[in-house]
Amino acid sequence: MTLIEFFLWFEQLISLPAVIVFLGVAIILTIKIGFLQITGFKKLFSLLRHGISHAQQPKNSVKMHTINSFHALAAAMGTTIGMGNLTGPPIALFVGGPGALFWLLIYIFFSSATKFAEVSFALHTRTETTDGHIIGGPMQYLRLIHPYLAQWYAFVMLGVFISWSMAQSNNLASVFAQEGIPSWVTGLALATLTFTVLIGGSQRVGNFASKVVPFMFFFYISCALYLLFQDIPALWHALLTIVKNAFSAQSAFGGFAGATVYQAVKSGLYKGVFISEAGMGTSSIPHAVADVKYPTDQGILALYSMISDALLSLISGLLVLIAKVHTYGPYRTTLLYEVFAAHSPLFRYIFIITICLFVFTTLIGNSYNGRQVFGALTKFQGVIWYLLVTMILIFGAALMHTKVVWDVVDFLLPFVAIPHLIGLLILAYRYPDVLKIRK
Repeated sequence: MTLIEFFLWFEQLISLPAVIVFLGVAIILTIKIGFLQITGFKKLFSLLRHGISHAQQPKNSVKMHTINSFHALAAAMGTTIGMGNLTGPPIALFVGGPGALFWLLIYIFFSSATKFAEVSFALHTRTETTDGHIIGGPMQYLRLIHPYLAQWYAFVMLGVFISWSMAQSNNLASVFAQEGIPSWVTGLALATLTFTVLIGGSQRVGNFASKVVPFMFFFYISCALYLLFQDIPALWHALLTIVKNAFSAQSAFGGFAGATVYQAVKSGLYKGVFISEAGMGTSSIPHAVADVKYPTDQGILALYSMISDALLSLISGLLVLIAKVHTYGPYRTTLLYEVFAAHSPLFRYIFIITICLFVFTTLIGNSYNGRQVFGALTKFQGVIWYLLVTMILIFGAALMHTKVVWDVVDFLLPFVAIPHLIGLLILAYRYPDVLKIRK
């Protein structure tokens, strides 16, 4: 048995318990916080209108390296709004059929409660080093369960962050290869640019993301909606197909013998975790440096930021479903590129510009989060070496086979998500006051 075959065998073995934990915890937390996805709009509008109360720092203390609350949100969204929104839904379609998109959206809805809990606990338990660096996220709040759980999370997440960055690099290299650009050029450019931004610290990451994320979101949405609404009957039929196939097996396509209901559920949930990061706790790391007085205020922003993930994922999936590019050819991450390229040269270039921004912001966010986790383990000693290793692997991933990269991502995901979600659920019931909304 080769190493890849072992990855696939073990991933299949653990996938069922992973699916149960992913969705089960999200539903329980949704009930726990009173369906805040629906009932929390009044609080959201209040925060957007009046702003968020800032944290008070003791006099004569070292200035904490916090950033504006909305900059922290943008930095977090920089990792979740990325190439995953463009490649995740099409891959879910390819493997699990149209029904996978339904389960992907179901997961995003319920797991927004998971993200609310993650961010709230991250801010509640964050600490600072003697030089003002903020350490926050799952590696802090999981210590309330047991220090070993927090250490396990931190060690495995170092590999997960790198694998996610590798997937982004590989995806962009695959697209650029269609344009005749060598993969090594793409990998080298990404590694160099990402490293340049990251050495500027959290302030530079937050400022960069706050400017780029809104632009790339609305730019892509505008172009994608233009393509979708060119054929309203096809759009309506695609939406009905997604719902219809959520609870039934699909016929063979995309080189697979057929997609079962379980494949649809698993593919949708796994890609939902990858796209939104809800359940992994990773997006709470940049949120933890927000200058905010009440943790749940930032949690509200994080919860509703999931709307952007749902919208991008639905649009990307619909474009591929209508064009039917998922029904032929090998496993690949260029399905959405093929849709835009088939329309016109202008839209091909628009898509290329968009994915460059998506991949770059996600790489920055993932590498920054990995830097924070590494810093929590080493008290921010030797962080430069972690960043250098990450940049080398970002370059190397551009030269790797696409499916191998995604297999590694799916293999590592349950090792972090399952213990993390169980720990988060325990915290939600052990410390319920942390999740209470402040008036």
